[in-house]
Amino acid sequence: MGIVAGLDSSPDFTRIVVCDTDTGAVLRQGYAPHPLEGPDGGRPADVDPQAWLLSLGEAAGGGLLEGVQAIGVCAQEHALVPLDAQGATVRPALVGNHPRAQVAAADLVDALGGRQAWAQAVGCVPQAAQPVAKLRWLAKHEPEAALRTTLLMQAHDWLVWQLLGRPARRTTDRGGASGTGYWSAATGAYRPDLVELALGHQAMLPEVIGPAESAGTTPEGLVISAGTGATMAAAFGLGVMHGDVVVSLGASGSVAAVHHEALVDPSGTITALADATGMHLPVVHTANAVRALRGTAEMLGVPDLETLSDLALKSTPGAHGLVLLPYLEGERTPSLPHAAGTLTGLRRESMKPEHLARAAFEGMLCGLGDALDVLRGRGVEVRRVFLLGPAADLPAVRAVAPMLFGTQVVVVQPADYAAIGAARQATWALTGQLPQWQGPVAQVFEPGEELPVGQAVRQQYVTVREQAHPEAFAP
Repeated sequence: MGIVAGLDSSPDFTRIVVCDTDTGAVLRQGYAPHPLEGPDGGRPADVDPQAWLLSLGEAAGGGLLEGVQAIGVCAQEHALVPLDAQGATVRPALVGNHPRAQVAAADLVDALGGRQAWAQAVGCVPQAAQPVAKLRWLAKHEPEAALRTTLLMQAHDWLVWQLLGRPARRTTDRGGASGTGYWSAATGAYRPDLVELALGHQAMLPEVIGPAESAGTTPEGLVISAGTGATMAAAFGLGVMHGDVVVSLGASGSVAAVHHEALVDPSGTITALADATGMHLPVVHTANAVRALRGTAEMLGVPDLETLSDLALKSTPGAHGLVLLPYLEGERTPSLPHAAGTLTGLRRESMKPEHLARAAFEGMLCGLGDALDVLRGRGVEVRRVFLLGPAADLPAVRAVAPMLFGTQVVVVQPADYAAIGAARQATWALTGQLPQWQGPVAQVFEPGEELPVGQAVRQQYVTVREQAHPEAFAP
């Protein structure tokens, strides 16, 4: 038996799990918040990376890492750490999805010739969160810092480099690289010309190493694995395989599938990411998920989503004809950035709180079903859907999702899957063998006899969607 650690450095905290290499059983855990707060009390857009190290040190205190032989690191995606020739940060890391880079992202789209050109080049279209857009913002708004920038890293790259004592060799993995906007999952290569397009000059980039490779060994003899982004680590921790899809229910939503090839999507709807195992992870995003539920709860004056769920289950499939298009913040899938939400089917008998509550759950899940259909339409096999996020535990979600998605739905027990995925990667680097750990404890829900009912609800939603926004569905 060996012992490894997985480290998850999220925007808000560091979690560490110490696992048995044979079974994946979590032996010990550590946690520490990041001592960070933006000027408005929310998450900051600029972060001194040293804060990540301070949090790591606190989480690992009390002998947590005693006996550990290898460490895997995952971290928040899209955090850009610009460094000078000596390896010092030229400014705080640019993190999160801050709107300040939206104009920069749009400029880059135009500069390369449109969305299709970007999708073909690197499998994604620039968004404000991506490092490539942040580079463009840096060049435009902080040109002196941009000129001093000679090396680019993301959060997990930088943490791995620090744990190894800042060696001359700097590495990253396929998963992290695929989210930068200047590395292609399809070709497995960087596009330095896109870095120059964004930053105004060339910069050094970390070497992309394989999923089972080690980034190096510390002077104390600890193996440090390649590391990866949080999304890829969570998928690895869940043990998802070809045919599995992960639907994440946050304020916005995402649908990610394990696939055997990168999907080049000329429309840019699919973001072609790489996973942490050598496979691919095409992702489709929606702008609205749980925010639609919270908005409905506020409208109805119910105190929380649990109460909204109970209320929705007093209605029946189809919500007595009510259909909610949940485009409260515009929408990404379909591409309707300036759309508003739509509520149709109002009749005297349908104007009851339980029917609106049901329509909110059905609308949210139909919107995610649209994203799922994008992947199905490109040949992605969907055998089962993993639901993640606190809203996955709501009884209304569990009741409605299988019939609307038309497939088996798996709701896993809450756990630190990103940190577990990082520990699994560390085991792979340590032993040279992909660890076959037992999957997470889960509940499985089947569409069963309600599948035809779900298909009718989806069709009702599609009809309203296409009538409300014919411009998005014209042949």
